[in-house]
Amino acid sequence: MTFACAWVIPGCLPAQAVDERTAQCWSCHGDNGESPNPETPSLGAQKSAYVLIQLYLFREKMRRFELMNNAVKGFSDDDLRTFADMISRLPPPPPTADTVDPARMERGRALVRQYRCNVCHSPDMAGRDAVPRIAGQREDFLVKTMREYKANIRAGYDASMGDVLQPIPDADILDLAYFTARQP
Repeated sequence: MTFACAWVIPGCLPAQAVDERTAQCWSCHGDNGESPNPETPSLGAQKSAYVLIQLYLFREKMRRFELMNNAVKGFSDDDLRTFADMISRLPPPPPTADTVDPARMERGRALVRQYRCNVCHSPDMAGRDAVPRIAGQREDFLVKTMREYKANIRAGYDASMGDVLQPIPDADILDLAYFTARQP
């Protein structure tokens, strides 16, 4: 996958350098940002501001995951912006393509309203600004992430997700993830 960005973003890495540095991204996060790996997020169509914040947290080791900490070690702020903008231009991942349980989908839809997920993540769960796109995200990653926020072991740039998830029972987390993973 080649991204020529030097003419689009001032200070951007040359296209060849971007290709070299993104090769390791795609090995985990998948071609076009559609992850084939368990508990590894799909990145396609993720909001640039959100990606930039996450990359910054990894670079500064405020969010600890050695593979990601090492992947962005030495990146300049301009490098982080280049990668965030590139990821935001990838196509969104397709929703989970298995047989859908209509009752569980309706329960998930009701839980999204009950817990007001759609207020921050937007009605179509596509995210906005620094709030991530969660529509079509890997179900196992959504469950893992919500459990980490609930247990206060997932770093973020604010504590809102931990606070929101505290009262939510695990059965509801499972249904929220089921529903969200199947959204376009």
